[in-house]
Amino acid sequence: MGLLSLGTPMHWDEAKKYADHVRTHGIIQFLNLWEATKDSQKDCLLWGDEIEYVVVSYDEENKKAKLSLRVWEILQALEKEEEEAKKDPAKKLLVNSSWHPEYGRYMLEGTPGEPYMGLPRDLLEVERNMKLRRELACRFMKPNEIPVTFTSFPRLGCAGEFLEPHHDPHGDAARSLFVPDDIINAHARFPTLTANIRRRRGAKVAINMPIFHDKNTPKPFIDPTIPTFHDYPEDKNAIEEGAALPDHIYMDAMAFGMGCCCLQITFQAVNVEEARKIYDQMAPLGPIMLALTAAAPIYRGYLSDVDCRWNVIAQSVDDRTDEERGLKPLKNNKFRIAKSRYDSIDSYISNDPSNKPEYNDIPLVFDEDIYKKLTDNGIDNLLARHISHLFIRDPLVIFHELLNVDDNESTDHFENLQSTNWQTMRFKPPPSKTSPIGWRVEFRSMEIQLTDFENAAFAIFIVLVTRAVLSFNTNFYIPISKVDENMKVAHHRNAVLDEKFYFRKQIFPQSRPGTPAAGTPFGSPKLSHATLPRTAAANSNHSTTSGGSLAPGLDRSDEYELMTINEIINGAPSKGFPGLLGLVNNYLNTLNIDIETRCEISKYLELIKKRANGTLMTAASWMRHFVQTHPDYKQDSVVSEKINYDLVKMVEKINKGEVQVPELLGTFSV
Repeated sequence: MGLLSLGTPMHWDEAKKYADHVRTHGIIQFLNLWEATKDSQKDCLLWGDEIEYVVVSYDEENKKAKLSLRVWEILQALEKEEEEAKKDPAKKLLVNSSWHPEYGRYMLEGTPGEPYMGLPRDLLEVERNMKLRRELACRFMKPNEIPVTFTSFPRLGCAGEFLEPHHDPHGDAARSLFVPDDIINAHARFPTLTANIRRRRGAKVAINMPIFHDKNTPKPFIDPTIPTFHDYPEDKNAIEEGAALPDHIYMDAMAFGMGCCCLQITFQAVNVEEARKIYDQMAPLGPIMLALTAAAPIYRGYLSDVDCRWNVIAQSVDDRTDEERGLKPLKNNKFRIAKSRYDSIDSYISNDPSNKPEYNDIPLVFDEDIYKKLTDNGIDNLLARHISHLFIRDPLVIFHELLNVDDNESTDHFENLQSTNWQTMRFKPPPSKTSPIGWRVEFRSMEIQLTDFENAAFAIFIVLVTRAVLSFNTNFYIPISKVDENMKVAHHRNAVLDEKFYFRKQIFPQSRPGTPAAGTPFGSPKLSHATLPRTAAANSNHSTTSGGSLAPGLDRSDEYELMTINEIINGAPSKGFPGLLGLVNNYLNTLNIDIETRCEISKYLELIKKRANGTLMTAASWMRHFVQTHPDYKQDSVVSEKINYDLVKMVEKINKGEVQVPELLGTFSV
């Protein structure tokens, strides 16, 4: 959850006075970091996953499943175990995990204790480590508590009791009608972030997800459960000022978005140019993987007409003012900003020759003074535009103790803004000038899955795609505007089967030796070692800067077309398109992998194949089906406490292997 500094946070009225100070020194810190690390070279691939859990507490007597607010105690115990394991080599293998706080006081984030390397056998450790993390977390929970990998807890913010212990809604940070401030992590950063988003925006955030209209759902749907308070000026937003839209599920706090869980993968590249290439090539996959991992159909106890979390989070942290959103003329603000600070990327950043100006086809708002500062100090056009675009935002949490720091040693001000631009991809410099960690890229769009097997499958798949991208020097570029359109489509109910997405038709270079120009990569040269390789093309420092210009350029509409996710993942033989799985399998064919390892990897890829072709349901479709076929469901879109309890119980049984759900998992063992 970004930068967790310690200190005394500023109220927004004070913090906004230092926004330019943070931006100015943040750029100086980035330039110092760039100068020290721009030529950094790493020998091998390192990568890791982040799994987020909600901790659920059962009330067995009343058949309720609630969110436990005891996670801080659990986290302290896990961190103590982690520290002790570092001192004891024998114990290290048993506690190969690392634990971190998240926004919600009911959330845990777990990562591998050490990054994975670039060997195929490392892929087989992923699921085992995920299972280990779940077991370790359970060790410090009460008998009635369990960690659940729900993207969105179905009854968060419902009337009645959904927290253990119970707290009534409201509080000065969020001023929510539905959730108390007690739900927010106690670290000073989180309530301050919540309050300062509201203060900067000039109103509470307004999240509206379309209701799923079932047979008995009222039309229009006007939520009867929205409470009426008169404690704060914002309390009138929902009904009196129209923040709650008809036929929508209304939510009004950061907790509804940042309280969601996801699966993120971070890659360390060999150098900065490779990191930029991975960033660009994986960006068009963000919407595809969002739809393929869809797992969030329920909000505030209602079935929604969307399957994914992304827009909920985007609206939950949208600190833009009326002027920045284009609702009023610019007067007190500098920029009109098209998106929330949590959204899809706005520009490609690689200097690879395949990145053409026409792909950066949406107007990019950036700070021209910061852009000039960057380019005057040797930063190329594309990267300067990217950084100066991130820096149009204001820093939301400033600590008094960190206001004045040594820009040669600290990156706090840079990370303040970098870490609060939450996009589908994140380009990450090394943490410091002397850190052994290199240039990294985060893939951030995927939803968390219900089981460790599924999460491992998607993590492994994404890792293998990046390796194939670098090995075959693929080209996934489509215009950014089409990526944005894909993001909108990805949210649609059952988008994985019912929708089409823009994707590039020809993904291989036309003239690369050893790789055919069209369709499939068959015939590529076999590599001599079973490692996950890189290419010279990916590592070259191509110096063109034309890719960041919004030039009229060529019409490139013949380079991409609408495809189903099945075609994108599994291929379209009639079109000569291999699909991402075809690309991955051909990449695996170039490695000297033993049969047992290849078979183990294949079972994960088979899950991806079957999710894409509809043989197996997404988690969202399965949860929706579970609700709609529950004996207590009244075909009115309402997910009652009993339905929620039974859903959580079913997910627990699935993870324990006590029930089989072939519509979700086929014959795969979890």
